[in-house]
Amino acid sequence: MTKTDLIEKLRESYDCGDSTKKQVEETVTAVFDAIRDALAAGDKVTISKFGTFEVRERSAKVCKNPRTGEPVDVPASNAPVFKASKNLKDAVNQ
Repeated sequence: MTKTDLIEKLRESYDCGDSTKKQVEETVTAVFDAIRDALAAGDKVTISKFGTFEVRERSAKVCKNPRTGEPVDVPASNAPVFKASKNLKDAVNQ
């Protein structure tokens, strides 16, 4: 499902009254932007019965280039991660 598919599904599923596709798109975009901004600020985002988004630090390490076998330094970085809630896991496994 793409973002466009999600917007269309929301518009159809939840009788948005006079809401246009553009208004639904702006709402979806605002939600994604709010999650992104919270993660960029180092906050954890928890959505009840769905899951938790957070940022985890990845330490610097030395890896091997698979083509040449040469060691490559990989710098430390931050990675966004998602942990599904029990409700979401149960729904997927039914």
